[in-house]
Amino acid sequence: MAYWLFKSEPETWSWDQQKKKGAKGEEWTGVRNYQARNNMRAMKLGDRGFFYHSGEGREIVGIVEVIKLAHKDSTAKEDTWDCVDIKAVKDVPKPVTLDAIKADKRLARMVLVNNSRLSVQPVSDDEWKIICDLGGVK
Repeated sequence: MAYWLFKSEPETWSWDQQKKKGAKGEEWTGVRNYQARNNMRAMKLGDRGFFYHSGEGREIVGIVEVIKLAHKDSTAKEDTWDCVDIKAVKDVPKPVTLDAIKADKRLARMVLVNNSRLSVQPVSDDEWKIICDLGGVK
């Protein structure tokens, strides 16, 4: 299993909205960055990801699972853009802020620290474990 981070501004698409979609999940649409698109193309069913509120909040608030492989983004006019479908799995009991991530030397190489604008990014196994620990995820 690989791990990822999905960023969304809460006023555009929030963790609560994602949770309300239930088991059927939702397309992760609107990504218009080649690197982020390629990350979605690399995903496999069952991969897990952090749901990160960017802009206001700037914190990891939930865990999602990839439930549909990369396919054409239904909001795109061109065939260039793909997306995956994700479903909410669980809340992060103690949301992990960007400041807390940046303050933890073990996370210094995390993409979120070094390329915070990338909307869909990989997370290493070690980073996943550290953040789950910080967030009280069992």
